[in-house]
Amino acid sequence: MPQKPEPERITDVERLRAFMNPLRMQLYRLLYASGSATASQLAEHVDKTPSLVSYHLRKLAENGFVTEADDQGDDGRERWWQVASEEGWGFRESDFAHSPEESAAVGAVARGIFDTRVAQFRAYLDGKSAWGQTWTDAAFSSEWLLDMTPTELAEMGEELQALSRRWRERVAAAKASGDTTGREHVSVHLYGFPFRP
Repeated sequence: MPQKPEPERITDVERLRAFMNPLRMQLYRLLYASGSATASQLAEHVDKTPSLVSYHLRKLAENGFVTEADDQGDDGRERWWQVASEEGWGFRESDFAHSPEESAAVGAVARGIFDTRVAQFRAYLDGKSAWGQTWTDAAFSSEWLLDMTPTELAEMGEELQALSRRWRERVAAAKASGDTTGREHVSVHLYGFPFRP
């Protein structure tokens, strides 16, 4: 059985710093969801100028997070962008424990990712009534409090990654076969971390 592709593991702090800018995080998430877009299209979503969005897309491209997509428009003057890998990327904090500067960069990126996710969930909660009962009944938010070891938590994370990959493959196959009716972008957030009450 062929091995499933894994998200790229970022180990270079300079690449990670590309995501310290909240707008770049937002642009990356929009591209990931849309598949591809131009700077002008993305600018409308983030309420920024196309030139500013284009600058940040180039910075993401310099760091290998986005690439130019095949031209999809009638106007050859506009550049189309897409994420560099459908598998996404990740990092381990232990890879950046060599200096206080690296630790600070990791903390800033992790907080930025979290803030972006919270903002996305709040936007859903604020506009929930517009989605209708079918979508609101299907949506979920869960929390479990478990006593685990670090090994067990890591194993659980691997199982959740495998589960999400299976669903991504299933959805991609359905869309490829023409099953597009009733589909919307869905964001799934699960967190697992230690805490002491």
